[in-house]
Amino acid sequence: MQRQLFEQSFLIRKSKIHLKSDSEKAIFEAIKDIKNCLKEIMSYIKIHPEFQHTLRPINVLPEAPELIRYMADSALKAGVGPMASVAGAIADFGMKTMLRSNAKTAIVEDGGEIAVTTNKHVIVGLLSSYPSLSGKIGFYITKEDSPLGIATSSSKTERVLSFGEADSVTIVADNASLADAAATAVCNVVAGTDICKSIRQGLDRAKEISGVRGVIIIREGQIGLWGRLPRIVNIKE
Repeated sequence: MQRQLFEQSFLIRKSKIHLKSDSEKAIFEAIKDIKNCLKEIMSYIKIHPEFQHTLRPINVLPEAPELIRYMADSALKAGVGPMASVAGAIADFGMKTMLRSNAKTAIVEDGGEIAVTTNKHVIVGLLSSYPSLSGKIGFYITKEDSPLGIATSSSKTERVLSFGEADSVTIVADNASLADAAATAVCNVVAGTDICKSIRQGLDRAKEISGVRGVIIIREGQIGLWGRLPRIVNIKE
C-alpha cells in the first residue's frame, strides 16, 4: 500500500508554491528554506540590479550565494538571463531541503516549474496556452526518471517575456532551474509564419543545451517532440 502524500500551498510575493511529499515535516522545512531563498535573491538584486534585468548570461563572483551561482550557471547553459531560471531554482532548493529532511518523495512546483524526486510513480499534468491539449496529458514519472526538472514557457501569456510564438514549450531536464532557463531559450526561437519550421527550430535549440533531456513544443495545434521524456499519459477530467 502506497504511503499518503502530504500537500501544502502558499503564496509569497507573486509566486504560488505547491509542495507534495511523504513527509509533512519535510514540507514545512522546505517552506522555510524557500522563503529564505526569495529573501536572498532580493538582497542580491538590491546590490546587483543587473542580475534582475539582463536578458543574457551574467558572470557572478565565486563568493556570491550558492543560489545566485546556481541560477547563473543554468542561464549560461541556456544562453539567457539568470532570472529566467528563478522559479525552477527555488523549486530545486525546496526539493533538496525535503530530501535532507529524509523525504523519499519530494515535489515542489513554483508557478508551473517543477522539481521532482520520487520513489513511487507520480503524474504531472502539462499546461499549454493551446486549450485542446492543456491539462489533458501529463508525464508518468517513476523512481527511474528522477530526480528531474520540468518547466513550461509560453509566448501567449502576459506574465512572461518571450520573443517567440509558441503556445507552449515544455522542457524536461536534469533539474528545474535548467529546465526553466531552457524553456525560455527554446520558446524564443519558435517563431515565423512556417509553423513546422518554427517547431523544428525549437527542437534544434533544445538539443544544443547540455542537461536537457527532452522537449515538447506546441504551436497552433502542431506538436514537436524530442529526447528522453517520461511516459506521456492521458489525464482523465
